[in-house]
Amino acid sequence: MTTSVPTLFDLTGRVALVTGTAQGMGRATALALAEAGADLLITDLNGEGLAATQRDIAALGRRVVAAVADVTVVEQVRGLYAQVDREFGRLDIAANIYGPGKIIRPEVIDLEEMHKIVYGLVIARFCSCQEAGRRMLAAGKGSIINICSIGGVTALGRGNFAYSVGMGGVAQMTRELSTEWSGRGVRVNAILPGQVMNPGLTERIHLDPEMGKQMLRGLPIGRFGRPEDIKGLAVFLASDASGWITGALIPMDGGNLAMNAGGTPGGKG
Repeated sequence: MTTSVPTLFDLTGRVALVTGTAQGMGRATALALAEAGADLLITDLNGEGLAATQRDIAALGRRVVAAVADVTVVEQVRGLYAQVDREFGRLDIAANIYGPGKIIRPEVIDLEEMHKIVYGLVIARFCSCQEAGRRMLAAGKGSIINICSIGGVTALGRGNFAYSVGMGGVAQMTRELSTEWSGRGVRVNAILPGQVMNPGLTERIHLDPEMGKQMLRGLPIGRFGRPEDIKGLAVFLASDASGWITGALIPMDGGNLAMNAGGTPGGKG
């Protein structure tokens, strides 16, 4: 059973490629686009989680193709786009959700590990944008959505060095590609999540409750993010509702970036 959506947000007849769809924001994004009418090629390394997402999308009445792939490997990224060509013959939306990261202090990180993370976030991500862009430019329209991070525009500390450096590259990639392509019909935007709960963050907070409390103090909205919080924003950026929005880095962070480091949520003190 499909959900009725306003015309501006209607994605009926459009095709999306979404990465990282076995869980979290990737899964939520894929479901949101399907609920708005899109057909999809979804991908993840987690085959079991990917299959579950595929079943849920199919239950909405959408056509969905699932492909197990590592989107930090450029040959596999190119293979995904070739599969989109074979299966659908068009591409309207590309949502680059997955990105590698690891908590390592900058004074001890191995350069090979640094290279692996930055390569996955910047070079492999650009490969996906390039493959999507080529197809969309030929069609004269399309929307590319990159997951960046608040760590791409401000420092996180706590060993997020390599991840933040890579996400800084994603932020500038988004601006540059928008500048290059938007005049030819291809919009490129980025979503900057803050502390959205996932298994990794849940485990870190469990091991260090004080860190969790510190993070929460930086969220004036009063709660951590949930993967489902991305759904409306993803549909908005994919749809005609955002037709004059491009090159934007849009925080999805519960007010984290807006609040000064010395600020106090709720008007206290």
